[in-house]
Amino acid sequence: MTVDEKDKVVGLAWADRVSFEEIRNRTGLKEAEVIKLMRQELKPGSFRRWRKRVSGRATKHRSLWKARQRGPDCNLD
Repeated sequence: MTVDEKDKVVGLAWADRVSFEEIRNRTGLKEAEVIKLMRQELKPGSFRRWRKRVSGRATKHRSLWKARQRGPDCNLD
């Protein structure tokens, strides 16, 4: 992976509104691969802050985002 490609992935991962699914569509990298790349490219403190921020974040996980958009009262049955 080139430096430019790594920079693109880091930028996408750092952006709050870009989901891991969107990163996979654009780059082909799975969530675990993005996390591994972020660990390699960021300083340890920056990586920890990023992981804390994106862990369980609805905008980073499309399925969580969709569930929140439907709301707690929505019954899909």
